[in-house]
Amino acid sequence: MSESNSQPESAQPMNYKVADERVIRVTQDAADKISSLLKRQNRPEGVLRILVTGGGCSGLQYKIDLQDEPAARDILVESKGVRIVMDPKSVLYVSGSELDYVDALQGAGFKVNNPNATSTCACGESFSA
Repeated sequence: MSESNSQPESAQPMNYKVADERVIRVTQDAADKISSLLKRQNRPEGVLRILVTGGGCSGLQYKIDLQDEPAARDILVESKGVRIVMDPKSVLYVSGSELDYVDALQGAGFKVNNPNATSTCACGESFSA
């Protein structure tokens, strides 16, 4: 991972690290959906944040949100033309995963295919590692 101190002239420096797709890889379906959502929200330089928090049936769950830019201490991964950010703790749980977007009869949404998950709940919304 490398440090990035890119800063617009009027903004304070953003200190985050850049990683590669070994942390998380994005499928084309997920990249298309992320791009579409960012465009609809008028956030062309936006990022998708993945956060792993305690909770759910199996102990850990994902929270996914769109944001304007990476925060200090974030890990940034660019894959298929989109930018994904995570805090260092979440990277420990997600490393090696694939982010997909599924549009099925039972609902549509992002799905993290995580090789670190030792078990998942029946609804697929939480995991343990």
